[in-house]
Amino acid sequence: MARNWTRDELILAMSLYCRLPFGKFHQRNREVIQLAECIGRSSSSVAMKLSNLASLDPYHQQRGVKGLSSASNADRSIWQEFHADWEGLANESQRLEQEMNLQQDEPVEKRPQFEGETESTRVTKVRRAQRFFRSTVLASYEERCCVTGIQNKELLIASHIIPWSDDPTKRADPHNGLCLNALHDKAFDRGLITLDEKFRLIYSQQLRESYSVEAMSRFFKPHEGQPIQFPTRFRPDQECLQRHREHIFLT
Repeated sequence: MARNWTRDELILAMSLYCRLPFGKFHQRNREVIQLAECIGRSSSSVAMKLSNLASLDPYHQQRGVKGLSSASNADRSIWQEFHADWEGLANESQRLEQEMNLQQDEPVEKRPQFEGETESTRVTKVRRAQRFFRSTVLASYEERCCVTGIQNKELLIASHIIPWSDDPTKRADPHNGLCLNALHDKAFDRGLITLDEKFRLIYSQQLRESYSVEAMSRFFKPHEGQPIQFPTRFRPDQECLQRHREHIFLT
């Protein structure tokens, strides 16, 4: 008789679902095999669980990608837990992965500041949430800048649409993320560019005026008014983008 998945196992499976590029949920994947060995399950069982989680993804449902149809109530529950508390579940999943030596080396981006905890607790939470956010956003965009298509991982940033310090509920939410190269990340962060309701690039007047400089014209002008390349899941949240347009963008 097959044993039920524990909550910790489901958290680890959901974390792996988030950080694996879509289409790599098969039983031969190295990370699928690694997780299976750590929790004492077969790689085919883990691959099936990832497909079950994919079947719950509204984005894939809209695209007609249904995965398997045997998602359990426990699968739905862990899916809802993550979406209700991305930062909390990001920290929990990263803690479990660290305990089981499942973590991949990832650079930590933009160390945020927040108060009310010891320094060691702050650093730990920041690193866990940032690691989860970066791996999830980059996987969703298939490690490709959504503006230029650059695929060099060392040049890619998991950009927050709403800054880390502005909304704790959005800190680890991949719907609040864009995969951008370092130059466009800085421009987005400084309000020089944003996205409209149809995910098309809008540039500030300040940026357009800089087109007189050849390098600026070459790196920015060709993409103005063009839609971003969409992720395979966790599409950018329209409410987050609206807040970026209204409060960060320099018009």
